[in-house]
Amino acid sequence: MPEYKAPLREIQFVMNEVLESEKHYASLPGCEDATPDMISAIIEEGAKFAERVLAPLNQIGDQEGCLFNEGEVKTPTGFKEAYQQYVDGGWPSLSHDPAHGGQGLPESIGTIISEMVGTANWSWSMYPGLSHGAMNTLSEHGTDEQKETYLTKLVSGEWTGTMCLTESHCGTDLGLLRTKAEPQTDGSYKISGTKIFISAGEHDMADNIIHIVLARLPDAPAGTKGISLFIVPKFMPEGEGVGARNGVACGSIEHKMGIHGNATCVMNFDAASGYLIGPPNKGLNCMFTFMNTARLGTALQGLAHAEWAFQNSLPYAKDRLQMRSLTGAKNAEGPADPIIVHPAVRNMLLTQKAFSEGGRALIYFCAQLADKVKLASAEEKTEADALLAFLTPIAKAFLTETGLESANHGVQVYGGHGFIAEWGMEQNVRDARISTLYEGTTQIQALDLLGRKVLMSQGESLKGFTKIVHKFCKENADNDAMKPFVKPLIGLNKEWGELTMTLGMKAMQDREEVGAAAVDYLMYSGYVTLAYFWARMAQQAQIALDEGSAEEAFYKAKLSTARFYFARLLPRTRAHAEIMQSGAANLMELDPENFIF
Repeated sequence: MPEYKAPLREIQFVMNEVLESEKHYASLPGCEDATPDMISAIIEEGAKFAERVLAPLNQIGDQEGCLFNEGEVKTPTGFKEAYQQYVDGGWPSLSHDPAHGGQGLPESIGTIISEMVGTANWSWSMYPGLSHGAMNTLSEHGTDEQKETYLTKLVSGEWTGTMCLTESHCGTDLGLLRTKAEPQTDGSYKISGTKIFISAGEHDMADNIIHIVLARLPDAPAGTKGISLFIVPKFMPEGEGVGARNGVACGSIEHKMGIHGNATCVMNFDAASGYLIGPPNKGLNCMFTFMNTARLGTALQGLAHAEWAFQNSLPYAKDRLQMRSLTGAKNAEGPADPIIVHPAVRNMLLTQKAFSEGGRALIYFCAQLADKVKLASAEEKTEADALLAFLTPIAKAFLTETGLESANHGVQVYGGHGFIAEWGMEQNVRDARISTLYEGTTQIQALDLLGRKVLMSQGESLKGFTKIVHKFCKENADNDAMKPFVKPLIGLNKEWGELTMTLGMKAMQDREEVGAAAVDYLMYSGYVTLAYFWARMAQQAQIALDEGSAEEAFYKAKLSTARFYFARLLPRTRAHAEIMQSGAANLMELDPENFIF
């Protein structure tokens, strides 16, 4: 039976030692009460809920799945009861405005709870997780009346939310969507159309579901400039509760490779009453509030699958006896040595460990930027927003790709047993696979990073981060203990800018060069970004050891993992650099008609 234990010491290390959360919260208006003791108490309670309530339901959700019957969805055994405990504990309101019933804590604290909840049971976590983006969108773009009607119920957790974007014929290309919105005399709209792949679109866990829907007005321009955003409730609000059923229904649920415990729905809107959010034809602009939240949430999924794989691979590798060590028996009393003695197994375990711990530092850093975007001064907000926009596609795509790699290593560590359902490793792979697809595939995120964020800003968004890396390297240039990390980081930070300039010049001659290089550019960017965070973690570990910390084993493990990352994972940048410079011709020269088998 697979298990989950919240990595509280790892969380505290990143929060308190690497990212100096106490100083961070003290600098934000209204967050002065977010003391280390209070935060620790919240995180410890969240850990108990994740470990004791959600983790035991993870395999149940996978085995049972959701049941669809005439438009209604029944979630797996225990899911509904767990959600009620989640609501009773006040978890949905943690990081939201007290004006709407929230507790007013910073976004970054909510991120930590989301990590633990998601790692324990990703399918379950998607039900409240989708509400988070809906709340942020309403908070940013909704009217006072809309906030009072919908936001308060979403914040309390009494209602949940979705985002209804995708249609069968358009996928990521939202400019092709056909769902219509007809204006009514009372100021509402009648929404008609079909949306697919709607996570948590129908379920039995909450009294109402608030759909955030993209649709076109009758006089809307073609393409993405003619999209508007609407609130469409499952049940019409009435008093403090719900009234009549709206014209929206679940037509079916998908039979999927993974995340069986979450209902992925086809949603039919049949003249459903809806209400405009934000200005007409500006729905895509408003939607990105939702999408950026969702993309960082999906980055968290990459971390979750890497962490889960490592936690369940490690004890197996220590217990499973297979062959003898090449340097002599390490378990002389037994018939064979545990597989953790073998270098090939160590490589897989350290890869999982490096990606999960490095990914945590990146995501928590992004969460602190989100705090600043929401609460800091205008100047700090602008700087944080630009940096967060640059890091979001890296976090989403790189961490989900490495999370999937880590999950696959989990199966490999178990060998044949990893292919068997009872150990949970094959479920982790199936659940992880979707993360590289939804909220924009890795390829879409790569185009966003290289095309929109970097080249369209003439490299300014990249410079915002490379300056941070340069400053860190300069501060540690004379630190002998840090040279194994600082020296390669200096070289890669410089090369990053040079590669960007080279690709930009090529793109001026042939725009296909952007698409040809984008994925390798993103992966290169991801490895360098994680190298910066591993260097920071190594620095903190060295400081602690120099000060004679009683946790010597913990900090030595940090340094060992940092050295592993720089020696065995960071060199992958060499291949990505060569590939991205190889040009578009080797991809585009073959005529589509000549793709034969």
